[in-house]
Amino acid sequence: MLEGLLIGLTAAISPFNLLMVVLGCLIGTLIGMLPGLGPMSIIAIMIPVAIGIGDPTAALILLSGVYYGAIFGGSTSSILLNAPGVAGTVATSFDGYPMARKGQAGKALTIAAIASFAGGTIGAILLMVFAPALSSVALLFHSAEYFALMVVGLSAIAAFAGTGQVAKALMMTILGLILGTVGEGALSNMPRFTFGMMDLQSGFSFITLAMAMFALPEALFLVMNPARAASGDGGKIDNLRINRAEAKIIAPVIGRQSLQGFFIGVLPGAGATIASFLGYAVERNLATKEEQAEFGKGSLKGLAAPETANNAACTGSFVPLLTLGIPGSGTTAILLGALLALNVTPGPRLMTDTPDVFWAVIISMYIGNLVLLILNLPLIPYIAKILTIPRTFLIPFILFFTLMGSYLGQNNSTELLILVGFGVVATILRFADFPLAPLLIGFILGTMLEDNFARAMQLYKGFGFILERPLTLGLLVLALLLVLLPSYRGYIARKRAEGVADGD
Repeated sequence: MLEGLLIGLTAAISPFNLLMVVLGCLIGTLIGMLPGLGPMSIIAIMIPVAIGIGDPTAALILLSGVYYGAIFGGSTSSILLNAPGVAGTVATSFDGYPMARKGQAGKALTIAAIASFAGGTIGAILLMVFAPALSSVALLFHSAEYFALMVVGLSAIAAFAGTGQVAKALMMTILGLILGTVGEGALSNMPRFTFGMMDLQSGFSFITLAMAMFALPEALFLVMNPARAASGDGGKIDNLRINRAEAKIIAPVIGRQSLQGFFIGVLPGAGATIASFLGYAVERNLATKEEQAEFGKGSLKGLAAPETANNAACTGSFVPLLTLGIPGSGTTAILLGALLALNVTPGPRLMTDTPDVFWAVIISMYIGNLVLLILNLPLIPYIAKILTIPRTFLIPFILFFTLMGSYLGQNNSTELLILVGFGVVATILRFADFPLAPLLIGFILGTMLEDNFARAMQLYKGFGFILERPLTLGLLVLALLLVLLPSYRGYIARKRAEGVADGD
């Protein structure tokens, strides 16, 4: 490993490869800030550029930089505009946007930058140490285990519900699961619930739904409530630093979620989105009663958890890609295509056949995270000034990026009609105090849950896979505990409250 590290370090610190790291991070960050243009789109656009470079090491360093740069930059639009354009940054908006509303936009962006840097860096170190061993662990996961993992993700829905809103959260999750069934089925090409409309053949677009749930209602709320547009500190962007007490609050969260996010990222098919949602849910369940009440209203833990987890998961997703040749997400599938086009075959022999490519990419990830931090921290006061834009300009700005993001996602004008329809429904649901995050989680996880469940049922001719595969059973028991634990904690809290009342 030491020899490989030296080879990788020599390749990564060459002037041209350093330029590729900086260029990739810069392009990724700028694209990530624009809702709708996620890492998949920009990596697909940049593949001809990467192939044109010719050198597989430099090309992969550039594309990798774009990938984690986009995830890093995606938090900006989530925090400032409540418009998450990348699935992995949806959970960031739950507490990042309320912080910006309180006049703490600078602090929110600083925490996001530090959490992203820590998650990505710890992920790169773990990748360096565990990549060969983790590739064999990843092979243990089959359709049955992925189905169980999705159930664990859905069972943590209670974490996204406020006090007394668990029933509403479950209703929204079911609605999300229903929306996920529109389009062609998992194992058949037969369209479902499309009402004969060709535009619904491939189902609803995630970007359209994310924009409709978060960004469009925000623009409508700004129209209806002019005071909402005002920044809590009178338009002055200061308070960028986090104090020692705040650092103590987020440090354990960053430590836990770097590990959890990385290991979720290692699993092919899991990725940054599931890592960020699970990270948020786990930290909320671990928090004290007083801290839990803060979640969704501008909690430091609620912001640090998904930001750390999604960046660590990005790094983790390179384990199955490089060591097994299995793409862990849509983005790494495009990276796999780029590798094959550059005559590099990922798999168990990559470390021995082309160690310069394998280790240079890992070393460049650490350098890339450092570059992202240096690029982003000085720019925070200027980025945060988006919130000081007068309401008359801010509303068209949000609407433009919302409509553009939705249209670019599918290049289909029908998406705009779907966006407006869902946006109006989402606004009504917000007035009725329904949490919108569970709907999006149900939609994202529902498709993967259905695919893996159908495959497992086919392979095992029924429900036998639950008992035949111990790992599946273990994950389903964990899901059950996640459902029962909040109810049990609530029951204990009620008993204690009754005991105190009787004592008085």
